[in-house]
This record gives sequence, structure tokens and C-alpha cells, in this order.
Amino acid sequence: MRLANYAGRATIVVDGHAVDVERASNGALGSDPMLLSDLAHHDALRGLAGSADAAAWPLLDEALLGAPVPRPPKGFGVGLNYKQHAIESGRDLPTEPHLFGKSENCVAGPFDEVVIPAGLTEIDYEAELVIVFGRTCKNATRDNAWSYLAGVTCGQDISDRGEQFRPPLKQFTIAKSYDTFGPIGPYLVTADELPNPDALALTGTVSGEVMQEANTDDLIFDVPALVVWLSRYITFQPGDLVWTGTPGGVGEARGRFLRAGDVVETYIEGIGTMRNPVVER
Repeated sequence: MRLANYAGRATIVVDGHAVDVERASNGALGSDPMLLSDLAHHDALRGLAGSADAAAWPLLDEALLGAPVPRPPKGFGVGLNYKQHAIESGRDLPTEPHLFGKSENCVAGPFDEVVIPAGLTEIDYEAELVIVFGRTCKNATRDNAWSYLAGVTCGQDISDRGEQFRPPLKQFTIAKSYDTFGPIGPYLVTADELPNPDALALTGTVSGEVMQEANTDDLIFDVPALVVWLSRYITFQPGDLVWTGTPGGVGEARGRFLRAGDVVETYIEGIGTMRNPVVER
């Protein structure tokens, strides 16, 4: 399924049309987009998708898409999870995942503005696959890891490198959690919609120039490995997000940071493309 936050309402995308969940279910399901990330509702959503007369619903206008998971209970990001990014950062390859937090306030929609606070000059882009938990998860195994996920979406882990590396302590979480620094979308896509959810082409573009190009099969710790490692000590709930890491080509390595007027595009195979204009305030 392809699920969306459409004009603030839970929506199923069927043949390019926007099927409103609350209306199609005659009120049996609500309108809150957060229900899309709860696997308890997915059988009902599949039933609606299968029975919907797509032509009876409006054609989808991507300008009305919001973050498919607008209020995640918690969020994490994974650092140095592509070999090429670890190399360009001058660091050894990790032997276990390295995590930082991304707070709810950073979440923005797939076409929303990324807002750079005035005067900051080291704001970086990071194109990423984001996984969305769909049911309570603790002590997952590699074999059942994907069964805990509602699906995947595109994401950006926008970062203030000046704050991230400010001495004497590194400030990953705060530097990556400013308002609008975690756009996601355009859709929440279930794994069965993808030919191979562990091998998805990914491209990050800034103002028309391709900066990052990779495949998620290059992840050092793939999606099942991350779910297993994270759920050893932390219980996950529906709507929790994990930004899984970014490939090489980030602005810090290129000496090319974001500035007002840029447009950051994030494409992942089978999911779609986000386009986030950059402004300064």
C-alpha cells in the first residue's frame, strides 16, 4: 500500500487517487494520519484499497501531502552507516550501530520549507531511507524484523555541523533536531509494495546537482540488523522512526552547505521524491 497524510487526513493512494480513510470506511477508521503507521489497521486499510472505486475519489495533488508520520513518539538516526560516508568522514567503519536522537519537532512534510536559522552557515543535507515501526517491538530477530515495520519513507537528516562538532562535546541530537530538520515523505510505503525492500536506489540532489547516489544494499547495518540491535534494550511503538543513515557526498565533505534559495530533492526507488526549498529566517 501507498499511504499518505493528505491535507492532514489519513489517505490511501489508489491509482493516483486520494481515498480518504475516514470517509471510505464510513467512520469506522478515523482521519488522523498517525493511524497509518499502526499495523493493527493495515488489514482494514487493505480492504478499503481493494474495494475503492478510485475514479470516484479526487486525483492526488502532491502539494497537499504532509509528513506521513506527523507525530512520531520517538525518533533515532544512525551515523556512519554507509562505507563511503565513513571513509569521507575520515573515520573507521563502525562495528556496531551508532545512534543519536531526532525529536518530533524536526519532522516536516515532503514539500515543506527547510528553515535555516539566520546566521548559520554550516547546514548540511543527508538523504536517507526512514523506517517506520508499526507494532510494539522488543527483542526482534533478523527473521522477523520486517514484520514489526509499517513501512518505509524518504527522509532528510538536516544537520547543523557547527553545533554538531562544537567543542568540547559533540551535540548530534540537538544539531539534527531543529524545527524542519527532519522532512519525511512523500508516502509511507509498505514493504510488500517494493520489489526488494533491502535494495532501493537512493539519490540526493541540491539545486539540480546530484550530490548523493547509492543503494540501500550498501548499508553497513541493513534494516533487519538495525531493528535487532535497537530493540535489544528499547521498546518501539507504532509511529517510531529511524533514519537509517546517509551515503557519501554530504556537504561537509564537499564544502558545499545549504543556503537560502536551494532546493533539496530526495528520491528513493519505489517511494517517490521529496522537494524541500531552503529558506533562512
